[in-house]
Amino acid sequence: MKTYCYTLDLKDDPELIAEYERYHQQVWPEILQSITDSGIQHMTIYRWANRLCMIVHAADDYDPAAKAEKDAADPKVQEWETLMWKYQQALPGVPPGTKWVEMKPIFEH
Repeated sequence: MKTYCYTLDLKDDPELIAEYERYHQQVWPEILQSITDSGIQHMTIYRWANRLCMIVHAADDYDPAAKAEKDAADPKVQEWETLMWKYQQALPGVPPGTKWVEMKPIFEH
């Protein structure tokens, strides 16, 4: 199994953050299916203030680039991503259009 960690910021607005969390209590079935179909076995998103951290546990053959390519061609995933961008904002210093940024592991025990 592979593990990935990604980060992203939400807009620093308590109402938007609450709304974002509500969406994640009832994620659309098509989005859940796209996650499963890609080889992701478990995904958890944590929040502190407006900073998000997403932990992904995936099959050994999981390919993040292939998932991104498939998601780009899926109208329902694109609808979800467009909706989520209402609440999200890019991290400082990332290229324009970049959302979730993979974090580099620096310690494991």
